[in-house]
Amino acid sequence: MCGIIGINSNKSVSATIINSLKKLEYRGYDSAGIATLSNGFINEIKSEGRVENLEKNSSVQNMEGNIGIGHVRWATHGLPNSINAHPHSSQNVSVVHNGIIENSTLLKKFLVSKGHKFKSQTDTEVIVHLITENLKTENIVNSIKKTLKALHGSFALGIIFKDQPDLIVGARRGSPLAVGYGPNENYLGSDSYALKSMTNKITYLNDGEFCVIKKDHVEFFNEDGTKINKKVLELSSEDEKYDKGDYKHFMAKEIEEQPITLKNGIKEYIDSANNDINIYNIPWKKNEISSITLIGCGTAYHSCLMAKYWFEELTSLDVNVDIASEFRYRKNRFKKDTLYVFVSQSGETADTYAALDLCKKNGMKTCSVVNVIESSIARDSEFVLPIHCGIEIGVASTKAFLGQILILYILALKLALVRGDLEKKDLSKKLKDLKELPKLVEKTLQTDNKIQNVSSTFNEAKGSMFLGRGFSYPIALEGALKLKELSYVHAEGYPAGEMKHGPLALIEEGMPVVVLAPRDTYYKKTISNMQEVIARGAKVLLITNKSSDEIISENIWETIEVESTNEDLLPFLLTIPLQKLAYYSALKKGLDIDKPRNLAKSVTVE
Repeated sequence: MCGIIGINSNKSVSATIINSLKKLEYRGYDSAGIATLSNGFINEIKSEGRVENLEKNSSVQNMEGNIGIGHVRWATHGLPNSINAHPHSSQNVSVVHNGIIENSTLLKKFLVSKGHKFKSQTDTEVIVHLITENLKTENIVNSIKKTLKALHGSFALGIIFKDQPDLIVGARRGSPLAVGYGPNENYLGSDSYALKSMTNKITYLNDGEFCVIKKDHVEFFNEDGTKINKKVLELSSEDEKYDKGDYKHFMAKEIEEQPITLKNGIKEYIDSANNDINIYNIPWKKNEISSITLIGCGTAYHSCLMAKYWFEELTSLDVNVDIASEFRYRKNRFKKDTLYVFVSQSGETADTYAALDLCKKNGMKTCSVVNVIESSIARDSEFVLPIHCGIEIGVASTKAFLGQILILYILALKLALVRGDLEKKDLSKKLKDLKELPKLVEKTLQTDNKIQNVSSTFNEAKGSMFLGRGFSYPIALEGALKLKELSYVHAEGYPAGEMKHGPLALIEEGMPVVVLAPRDTYYKKTISNMQEVIARGAKVLLITNKSSDEIISENIWETIEVESTNEDLLPFLLTIPLQKLAYYSALKKGLDIDKPRNLAKSVTVE
């Protein structure tokens, strides 16, 4: 999940590469580097940490060259330092790489036997030396073809050559890569977002393809080295500038934007005039689908878990949920009447894409729920449901999570209606409640003060629990994940009814426990489970919805009340205080909220 940029131009490229790398930092920020060709030499400058560290280097500011490549890194092989940072260069070749070369150890032994000397701990450096070795006997195209065949694993590559001052080579297997077109210059990038400030004309490489980028034209090849033609896509030319405004962090802004993004999603998918759902182009008939499998990773997996409850509640479909990284390695028994739904914010999540690819190879029905409609997962799915959240910069997902569960809920309603599991009058009531949701979220966002007051307790504890039942259970998992991601403290999401089967042993005096207990079908049972942890000395933060009924429990540490709505929609409101709890916990610790350690926004490696 590193970021790649390459530019071939008739003017100096270093400043533009640095600006593009800043856009790519959501893909990694352990280290950064740039290489250009100038006066017959490869100039390489790298630094540990953020792109701003690289930019401060006076040598970068004076860097010459009309052709260059840049990289931001999320470390896989080797420590995140300047030696292991990309680009990696020999005297003749410089390479930036996103992905993992699985046979790098064997290749390194072979190359060392040929006299090559390695400087880093990375798998990427074998690519540099392998190309260098192959160039002794082959031309550019054949050396690239031969090199790619020797590599096992995934990669997106950007390559420049000392003796070829007029071209950049790009190659893809598994990890995404795009080519952009401009006047008297062409570009290579990990995705369209990095290229959009320079061009809206894009071509995406498919698996196994590589390209030769010159200033005035681009040639594409398949894995056999045969020239192929590729389509040029024209993206929206709208300016997608997105800044923090008056907010201290992007995450704070994105939490507060949720009423707007939900409103946008509802506007896109709900036909108010006809009281219907704007999903008319489903490519399968209702009798062709009898089960649904939802697949995602991390927060997107929690969205899938949430959707499982809705699909089971609203439809007669059989419903399964899978973690993408597990799905692809199991012995799946594919069934023609199953719809496979893939959920990903970036649309580039490697494990999720691999699961999609496996389903496609087996002829399965595929649908994606994504935030980036130009992404690999969206392009390779038969049916796409965008979440319409706009750019999300904070690594810990907030508005995209609510966007995902919104679209999955709407899809559940649509399938329920089409299949005859839901009557039109019942749909009308649910849609009416749904239209009120943005206002309720806006009111729930006003719970700041209480959350700020309790956040320190979570930082000071050695661990915490997040408990919920039914619709609240996936939200408990998501709340625990957010606290782990941002505050680096241990937190565990758990079904409230399962506490007595083991985890209750962890409860001790003063341990903070978040209990999600809205006034729903599970309320009384959850309150009973809450009393079990209170009896063991836990400090319970109860999150429920407003009601005229009194809470039937004593010795609660703190209570936060969200707005009230129907049971289906309460998870949206319960999510808000958990997002804010994670945010304020990290804020009080002085941590980097938008870029938590060891993480990246778009996970493009396995």
